[in-house]
Amino acid sequence: MSWSSRLDAVAPFRVMRLLEAAQAREAAGHDVIHLEVGEPDFPTPEPVLVAGQSALAEGRTRYTPAAGLPALREAIADHYARHFGADVDPARIIVTPGASGALLLASQLLVEGGDRVLMADPTYPCNRHFMALAGAEVDAVPVGPESGWQLDAEGVAQHWRDDTRLAMLATPSNPTGHMLDAAGLTAVARTVSSRGGHLLVDEIYQGLCYDLAPLSAAAVAPEAFVVNSFSKYFGMTGWRLGWLVAPEAAIEPLTRLAQNVFLSAPTPAQHAALAAFEPECRDILEGRRAELARRRDALLAGLETLGLVPDLPPQGAFYLWLDISRYSRDSEAFCQALLEEENVAITPGTDFALAGGEHHVRIAFTTGIERLEEAVARLGRFLSRREGA
Repeated sequence: MSWSSRLDAVAPFRVMRLLEAAQAREAAGHDVIHLEVGEPDFPTPEPVLVAGQSALAEGRTRYTPAAGLPALREAIADHYARHFGADVDPARIIVTPGASGALLLASQLLVEGGDRVLMADPTYPCNRHFMALAGAEVDAVPVGPESGWQLDAEGVAQHWRDDTRLAMLATPSNPTGHMLDAAGLTAVARTVSSRGGHLLVDEIYQGLCYDLAPLSAAAVAPEAFVVNSFSKYFGMTGWRLGWLVAPEAAIEPLTRLAQNVFLSAPTPAQHAALAAFEPECRDILEGRRAELARRRDALLAGLETLGLVPDLPPQGAFYLWLDISRYSRDSEAFCQALLEEENVAITPGTDFALAGGEHHVRIAFTTGIERLEEAVARLGRFLSRREGA
């Protein structure tokens, strides 16, 4: 059989193969420490669960408007005003099935065959793949410590071409956990605007910031398209709910797209998400953010004892991007061996970076400090054997 050639640009997510192997080892009785998947061990906050259960009990299971529940769009707009000083009209918000639904809408609206898209390398691979499925060519711009692991204004200006239509940022980023500050975001937005292009910003880790105050592009670049999610900060991964903030002129075509590709986001999830903005839930979420900061610091301290620390500590999200070139130039083999020898599951950098991924790994600090410390001890044994070999 033959399939669409567009699928050739969609690479497999290697971490899923490693997760399957880790789960198989666990099923065989091994004590596996999972640091590979981007999902903390926190459950969905209780107020959200209660709201979701109430929605189901009350029969709130029918379609909503394609752009989402009006009350939820208003709550999201209020969230921007309260926490980021951004004046966002609820009419500019479209609720989607996860951030993936928002990326689907944005990619179909903003690019087509022959267009070029700028984004950082490394980045979340699905960001590249959505653009490729829309027919665009991705120019992955290598970034490093010198630019704070971000695609900055200088990088945009240097790599912009006549047929570039879009620059995409992720802040905080996956896999590095690094951010652009207000000045950096503003500079990128101005650079893109001066070239007549569009700016798309992935903010799904927005609330999980440790060193810089949370910031939204919606506050400094009102013409930007902004993707966010209830999965990461709000702890609602399996509820599959996200949103897209767009300029007013884009809402009609985006709504038309939403009507055709997914009708509406899951109704019970939308009603449940209303509780995520209540003060009681906010307190829970901020407590979890503080716990993730403690986990980050514990992991960094442990890695420092091994002489293995990142050039820049992650400022947000819950990932650490680590250079392992001292030990290996094959991150996939490195991760497989670490799993088999020490039952620690981490992610090969080749999932995220087209350049340099073979000597980087991503570690997710999504489990408790005691388990992180045990993982560092096991990693230390693993590295000692390699140094002695």
